[in-house]
Amino acid sequence: MLRRKAADRLKGWLDGGTHKALLLKGARQVGKSYLASAFAQESFEHVVKFDLLENTRVRDSFLNATSAEDLFMRISIEADAPLVPGSTVIVIDEVQECPNVVTYIKYLVQKDGYRYILTGSLFGVKLGNIDSLPVGYVSQVEMHPLDFEEFCWAAGLAESVFNLARQSFANLEPLPDHLYARLLDLFHRYLIVGGMPDAVNAFLATNNIDEVRRVHADLHALYRDGITKHAPEGLRLVIRDIYDLIPSEAGSKGRRFRLSSIRNVRRFSQVTDHFLWRSDAGVALPVYNVSSPVSPLLIAEQRSFFKLFYLDAGMLASSYPKRAYEGLLDGSASMNFGSVYEAAVAQELAAHGFALRYFTSKKIGELDFVVERADGAVLAIEVKSGRQYLTHAALDNALAVPEYAIDEAYVLAETNVRQEGRIVYAPIFLIGLLDDMG
Repeated sequence: MLRRKAADRLKGWLDGGTHKALLLKGARQVGKSYLASAFAQESFEHVVKFDLLENTRVRDSFLNATSAEDLFMRISIEADAPLVPGSTVIVIDEVQECPNVVTYIKYLVQKDGYRYILTGSLFGVKLGNIDSLPVGYVSQVEMHPLDFEEFCWAAGLAESVFNLARQSFANLEPLPDHLYARLLDLFHRYLIVGGMPDAVNAFLATNNIDEVRRVHADLHALYRDGITKHAPEGLRLVIRDIYDLIPSEAGSKGRRFRLSSIRNVRRFSQVTDHFLWRSDAGVALPVYNVSSPVSPLLIAEQRSFFKLFYLDAGMLASSYPKRAYEGLLDGSASMNFGSVYEAAVAQELAAHGFALRYFTSKKIGELDFVVERADGAVLAIEVKSGRQYLTHAALDNALAVPEYAIDEAYVLAETNVRQEGRIVYAPIFLIGLLDDMG
């Protein structure tokens, strides 16, 4: 079983009292159902589980429920294990198929003796149709693909070893050479494999990149099928176009998604709903432009200008010909893997709770990422996939503008930790530790 950081959040929910359900949400195939089932089996004597996507009979029954009491009666009828007060958890997978379950959960959690774990995919899309989201009665945990640290655990790296890197980064000290080499080697594999659980398991079981690419192809097919089934009818074709254009647009100069690449589209207003749907569904990561890197970044956000990556860097890498992997494992890729490096950074930042934004102007140049800590501190980040990481004109220009008040500046590259002036040079594989530095 892959170890996931979200498991600690589930344990916190279990210890936090009985009158809240747990809602585990995220894109399809990021490991929600597996984690929920494993946690339930470990933590409760009795587990009653329903999959509303697979079991259409149960789904139809739950959809016909007229009240919370009626729903609980239907749960008791369909249960294949005893409902024992005080020792039973009710797990409902793919709950987005029955929005009324989420509506009624407010009342169900107040029924003494039972705990509820819900999992949902495409949740941002379907929650909008729910009449009353029970705020205060649901603890929400959002799952992402495995981040790099989780990938390292899966590959057999001890947690204590990664903690040495965490300590070095916190102290802005170089990692020991052997540790740096080991983590960089794992990161090269992470760029190819990514963090989708099925892909990671295929890699660990076979060490065969063809098997990994087959998993990625199946995931792309699943997401395209989801667009066909779940997107509003008038949006489906354009959303499919947008999804399929991500590799070419991410690999273009500047990485910015060009609206002109979408058939018969010239203005963002024509496709606003299409991008909102895709973003809410979690199948891709948008990185929005800001007019200036000044806190609060949300005010400066310009949503008509953006970069777009798949939710997983490995899925982006596998969209390119396999020869693009040549040399990557040795740190000398023959093709420009800049888009995949940048996608990996976006994936890590998103997994650690950062809103994704970038900044560009003719005068300054482009900062690959501009993110904001909870306290309002602004971080400027440059991502370098090659060896010329000491050249970063845009970052130098931005730091020279007093009005920007950039609090922290990072160059992420295949280099060890060091600081020169206001700029911290850091191994790109430690991007997930930025939230530890706040």
